[in-house]
This record gives sequence, C-alpha cells and structure tokens, in this order.
Amino acid sequence: MEGNVNQELSNIFVIFGGTGDLTKRKLIPAIFSLMYEEKLPENFIIVAIGRRVKTNEEYRKEMYEYVEKFSRFPINDELWILFSKRIFYKNFDFTSDNHGYKKLDSFLETMEMKYSTMGNRLYYLAVAPEFFEGIIRNLKNNSMVCKDIGWQRIMIEKPFGSSLETARILNRNISKLIPEEDIFRIDHYLGKEMIQNILAIRFGNSLFEPQWNANYIDNIQITSNELLGVESRGGYYENTGILKDMLQNHILQMLTLIAMEPPLDLEPESIRDEKVKVLRSLRVFTAESFREDVVMGQYGTGTYNDVEMIGYREEDSVSKVSNTDTFIALKTYIDNFRWGGVPIYIRAGKRMNNKSTVIVIQFKKLRGINYYKEFKHIPNNLLVLKIQPEEGFFFQINAKKPGSEFKMEKVQLDYCQSCKYFNDSPEAYEKLILEALRNNSSLFTRWDELEHSWEFIESIEKQFKDNIPNYPNYSAGTQGPEAAIDLIKKDGRQWWNATPN
Repeated sequence: MEGNVNQELSNIFVIFGGTGDLTKRKLIPAIFSLMYEEKLPENFIIVAIGRRVKTNEEYRKEMYEYVEKFSRFPINDELWILFSKRIFYKNFDFTSDNHGYKKLDSFLETMEMKYSTMGNRLYYLAVAPEFFEGIIRNLKNNSMVCKDIGWQRIMIEKPFGSSLETARILNRNISKLIPEEDIFRIDHYLGKEMIQNILAIRFGNSLFEPQWNANYIDNIQITSNELLGVESRGGYYENTGILKDMLQNHILQMLTLIAMEPPLDLEPESIRDEKVKVLRSLRVFTAESFREDVVMGQYGTGTYNDVEMIGYREEDSVSKVSNTDTFIALKTYIDNFRWGGVPIYIRAGKRMNNKSTVIVIQFKKLRGINYYKEFKHIPNNLLVLKIQPEEGFFFQINAKKPGSEFKMEKVQLDYCQSCKYFNDSPEAYEKLILEALRNNSSLFTRWDELEHSWEFIESIEKQFKDNIPNYPNYSAGTQGPEAAIDLIKKDGRQWWNATPN
C-alpha cells in the first residue's frame, strides 16, 4: 500500500460473513492482490465479522492459507506482515445482536482515528439474502451509514430476492434506509475483463458498430456451460435453479451489453440507462411461445472422461423427486428498431460436456452470394467473444484456400487475452471492490435492471409450473437435452462453441 494512491479511497472494509467461503476464496485474496499491485491507499483496513469465536491472530493465520492458494500473486513474509496487520476479526451474531453493532461501531470509530480513514466505510454483505435487510437496518439504527463524515457504501451479493415480488419488497425496504447511489448490487460477471471488453470491441472499431443491427446480424447466441454439478450447493440450488443462478443475472447482463444502444457517454448512469432499455424490450414468454421456444432440463447420472457422475437428485441436500432446473435453452427477441426479427438464443447448464462461456454474433451472408458457385457453401462470418475459461475473441472470415483450384476456407483472426496477459488480468472481485471504492457504479446492477430481468424470468417460471418435463432428461457429461439441439436446428441454425467447426 502506498500513500500516493487517491486518499478518497481510504476506508474500512467491513465484511459481514467473514468466515464464509466467499470471503476466504474471493474477497481476502482479491484485496491482497490489490495491495500487491499498490492500488490501495495507506489508510485501509479490513474488519471481518463472523459468529464464530476467533482471535485476530487465528483469523489472520487462516486467511494466509487462502491467500496463498487463491491469490494471483505470491506471498512473501514482508508483504504478508504488512497486509495481515490490517486485518481484524470481530465475532457477534449480526442477525440479532443489536448490542454487537454498537460495539462494532465503537471499534470502527477507534480504527478510523488510528488509521485516518476519514469516516469512509465499505460494508460487504457476504451473507445469505435473508440477512440483507436486517443488517442494513441495524447499520442504519446505529448510525453506521448515512453519516455526516465521509462516505458509507454497501455491497450486496446475489441473489437479490427470490422472485419479482420479494425483490420489490427488499428493494423498497432497503431504499428507506440508504440511498440507491450507495447500494452496489454485485454480479461478478460484470467484473470479468472480456465482459467489459464488449464495449471496447463494439464502439472502438468501425468494422463492427455500423453492422451491429438486424440488417447484418443473423442471430446472437450466449452459452454458459459448466462441467461441474451443484456439489455442496444443493440446498441453495433447490431454491434457485439455473433460471435464478445464471439467467436472471449473468446472462441477461451480457445480453444488455451486446444489444444496448450507444450510450450518451461511458459514465455509469448512461450505460445503465441503455441496459434497462434492452431489458424492457426483451420479449416475455406466453404459454405458446414457452412450448415452442424454451427447453428446460435436469441432469441424471452419466460419465465424463470415463468418470461416473451422479445425477442431480442424488446430490447432497437435494430432493429425490426434485423438479429443479439445471439446464435451459431458449429463443427470444428484442423488440426494438435495431434488433427486430433477430433471434436471441441462450443456453446454460450444469454437468455439461465442456466448461465454456461464449457470446457468438453470427452475421448474415451477403445478398446475391449464390451467384458464385464457389461461394455457395461458405460459412457465415462469426464474432466469438470468449468470456471463460479462456479470455479473448476471434473473428471468423472466409478466404481462398491455397492451391490451383478456387476453393474457399474459413480463417479465424484470433486474439487470446489470457495468453498475452498471463496472470496479469485482474480477478472479477478485485475489479468490483476497487470500482466500489472509486464510486464507479457502472459494473453494478441498478434496481430497475433487476426489476425488468425478474419480469422476464417470471414469464418463464409461470409457464414452467404448468409444463414440467419428465426429469432427469439429459445425462451428466453431455451437451444437454436433445430438444435443445432441435430448438435451434428447426430454424436452420446450429449452436456454436468457443471453437466453431
């Protein structure tokens, strides 16, 4: 940490849920990486809150193991001493102990004097959603937010509510306690480098933006496949499924960046204004369109690389007759002037045959191209944005194959960001924490974005309740239900992967 970093970033970073996996695997390693790169000010400390009894030294020793394992950078003794002496642990029941908040506030005020953090506090709620409102209410009742000195902001993990109604209630209650501009709702996908690169690729290249519309684009595909099942998250997944775990937040956020109009400027509110317009234009599902254009799935037993894998219903904390979705494929439309008639294909699933998150823009073939017999079977141009595990993108074009005959072949102009900047690309949580400190809300979800995304999700949920498939309907380690392939095949198209054939 160095003193010449903007002192407005000086603050106390307070983590509720200080003993949870998110804190150990993501937050503390992310903060360590920020310190390693000298992006944090001298006046910065971490106060972790948990219900387990631990001393500062016990907690620091525990965090050392996770930083060593999950940080992008190596630990050396000098660096760890500098970092660890700024980590403090306090235990109390933050769900019900009001006296604990008073003691915490007293401690924070003492630390503010000692480390000159100027009253700035960033509260991170790394806890289950049912605790959000109670924690914020206790912070408000004990004058720990909306103070006259410095700034106080709150970072909230997903999911924000479990339905449109519960999300509205939660937002209404929280908004009475703290202003919207001080609430940072996290979707960690927005912290990924290639997600942010979407704007650079679109608006920084004259090749793409003039053709970014229904006149030139045939379809848009977003795929988010995972090799893993639900593992230890069975209890959580039973209440969310793929709809709320992936579609309602990560995937719809990617879609808004791909489809939004050019914002007035690149300031946070201008970007979020345009994202909301996309969500408002997203076509919701009726009973008829659900039957035609949505495929839901749940994985059963299967094999991958000769390894036997159990089905979803055999996972820990999962009902033996569960109808929770672990896969979805759908076709929808954005009903506005730019995208009218362009199908949007989305698929996401657990226990698939690969791990890949990609966005594919498939361009239309030139009109009149079939006049040349040599061009009759050439493939479409594709722009493929690779989000994970490899970061980068490629543009697939067509060229003549070397030889005496005029034969065409596809050529991929490839940029591997993760290859070029090996280990130098910040983790999503590093970027999100830093931008919250900087008060840059463009990487966070505004309430009206959430509201419209919930409306879209509930149009699917409503129809799903009346059309539950016979689960399980795909084997673990495969590409999902056969019906998902038919969904796009009947339109004369195919699903593209990170490396199209």
